[in-house]
Amino acid sequence: MSAAAIIVAAGKGARFGDPTPKQFLSLAGKPVLRWSLELFGLTRPCARIVVVCDPDRAPEIETMAAGLKTPVETVPGGETRTASVRAGLEAMRADPPDMVFIHDAARPLASPWLIDELSAALNDASAAAAALPVRDALKQKAEGLIGEEMDRESLMAMQTPQAFAYQAIMDAYDALPPDAALSDDVAVAQRAGMEVRAVPGDRMNFKITDPQDLAMMEALMNAKSAMRVATGHGFDVHQLIEGDGVTLCGVHIDCDKRLKGHSDADAGLHAICDAMLGTIGAGDIGQHFPPSDEAWRDADSAAFVTHCLSLMREAGARPSHCDVTLICEAPKVGPYRTAMQARVAELLGLPLSLVNIKATTTEKLGFIGRGEGVAAEAIVTAEVQRRDV
Repeated sequence: MSAAAIIVAAGKGARFGDPTPKQFLSLAGKPVLRWSLELFGLTRPCARIVVVCDPDRAPEIETMAAGLKTPVETVPGGETRTASVRAGLEAMRADPPDMVFIHDAARPLASPWLIDELSAALNDASAAAAALPVRDALKQKAEGLIGEEMDRESLMAMQTPQAFAYQAIMDAYDALPPDAALSDDVAVAQRAGMEVRAVPGDRMNFKITDPQDLAMMEALMNAKSAMRVATGHGFDVHQLIEGDGVTLCGVHIDCDKRLKGHSDADAGLHAICDAMLGTIGAGDIGQHFPPSDEAWRDADSAAFVTHCLSLMREAGARPSHCDVTLICEAPKVGPYRTAMQARVAELLGLPLSLVNIKATTTEKLGFIGRGEGVAAEAIVTAEVQRRDV
């Protein structure tokens, strides 16, 4: 589907307390707005970006958009956010995209994987938005005192980007009164009777409202620059023997075989463990879980992944991506691929979009081609805290 982005950047920043609107202030060496432009114009390029802004700022934005893959146009904003988004949508009416992301410029740390999750949600929905559970206790105001407690379990905090089938959200805005002023685009969609799919939000994707937010975001960006990227590689192989099922990447597959090994012989998770250990130079799985140790007999290999993850954290590292290739003639991996992806993502604390599971054969060659065993190869990418800064 063709995709476009609307970035709402027309705010005056009255609550921020600076004469320069916050979207034009510097964040880690770039204007706040530039971070969102790069998200939709470089990292996850859309076919078109419309920035809704103060017309006096249009030349500055055109300069700011230099070097992007995606063309950027500006349209004048309105008195309210609702009016500004309406203007952005209207600018696309003559040449509409299939889907549109609507994003606030004051959220410069929206992640690429969030765009992926929203795009995937629109495959079978007309609206999707990022949402976070509410962690803090919520109380009502009571004239300077703390009032009754509210049920936070039934609440969620909304973020942008929010994603929509273009025609559906355009129709929803067309149905609004001209002076309507709603909190966000989800509210507009719901008023029109649209169901909105929730995808997990990102706590790094918080909104700049006051100078303290900007300072905190700057500190986070500086901390991120103190990270280095490390890649670990893992390989494992186990023999297939008669049995009652095979476990691969944490998912049990019913069949008349099993993998021979001291633990559950999950070649997929074992390869991932070796790759995790490789990112921090911590040896291999055999050193940490020796076959001679009876404590690990028939153990669930998920415990190995959990231990390797704790070692990574102690070393100041965290996984950022995992790619696994399973090599076998049987069992067939295809029907279980999604479940494997979900299980590995759960173990590593990663979104689904950052875990990939593949399967291949050896075209009947060798011991794998003869159905005598299963091999797995894994690559884990990690962010590691630099010790020299």
